[in-house]
Amino acid sequence: MHGKERDHFRQLLQSRQQELITQDKLAHDSQKAVMLDQQSVGRLSRMDALQQQAMAKATQTRRTQQSQRINAALTRMKEGEFGYCVSCGQDIPLKRLELDPTTPLCISCASG
Repeated sequence: MHGKERDHFRQLLQSRQQELITQDKLAHDSQKAVMLDQQSVGRLSRMDALQQQAMAKATQTRRTQQSQRINAALTRMKEGEFGYCVSCGQDIPLKRLELDPTTPLCISCASG
């Protein structure tokens, strides 16, 4: 992988990482504990609030996993291993990396 390609993917990964950080900051309030005061909130409203809280937590989990994948890809980049399959060592096609620069596997190894 050439220097320009590596720089392109580094910028792409860092941009995605920054997006995740921004989304985390915006979603922080939706993960707070739901007040269960029956005087101010009806039963359906509480259920809706609990469902929204659960969805927010699930979304946070996905963002955390994506952030870990980004960090792993950046680590592989620092070690000179980015763009190579972690299983077989073959080059990962650039088109595959364009779709998901965090992918650690070539198509053959990913498909089993």
